[in-house]
Amino acid sequence: MKTILKLPLLIVSVIALQACTTSDPYTGEQKTRKTVKYGAIGAVVCGLIGATKNSKHARNAAAGCGAIGAGVGAYMDHQERDLRRELVGSGVQVRRDGDQIQLIMPGNITFNTAEYSIRSSFYDTLNSVAKVLYKYKDTNLDIIGHTDSVGSEADNQKLSQQRAYSVADYLSSQGIPAQRLTPMGAGENQPIADNMYESGRAQNRRVELYITAIEQ
Repeated sequence: MKTILKLPLLIVSVIALQACTTSDPYTGEQKTRKTVKYGAIGAVVCGLIGATKNSKHARNAAAGCGAIGAGVGAYMDHQERDLRRELVGSGVQVRRDGDQIQLIMPGNITFNTAEYSIRSSFYDTLNSVAKVLYKYKDTNLDIIGHTDSVGSEADNQKLSQQRAYSVADYLSSQGIPAQRLTPMGAGENQPIADNMYESGRAQNRRVELYITAIEQ
């Protein structure tokens, strides 16, 4: 009897291993994923869960995948895909660095000069971001405000923080729990372009959002 019971489990395990080494654990699409590097064991665990859970619940159920890494990578793959789809033509840049997603929001589309009230024209874009964040509940968000070097360092620090909190408050109003949001200001201290030129200052005036998976 014991042999009979173990045989189906062995067959299922072998099938799962074959499927997970070639398939996305959430959609079943046949493709090579970034998460393959985390190993076959993680793929088996995530593949079994992906076959029985939808994308909303798979990450919560796959605590083991989070530890291994395969589940985190696939989860972020799908979140990146949805963000890129929602933010096409918005002016927001979507970047991926390992298991972290970065959104770069230029100051010229988010705030008026020297102000921290969000432009009404930017609400739709933030609504799109909130829509994806609400779907992928197992992520946290660092919201970092930046300025150019015009004005005093103290004023720029304050403005960058106010802008970060404005974005965080709006996302919270759209149903994203406050405990997932960490706003902070970097002032003028992290330029990405030369402040000597207006084109560079325009790039430095920005809000960046860093999306990372919650550690299980």
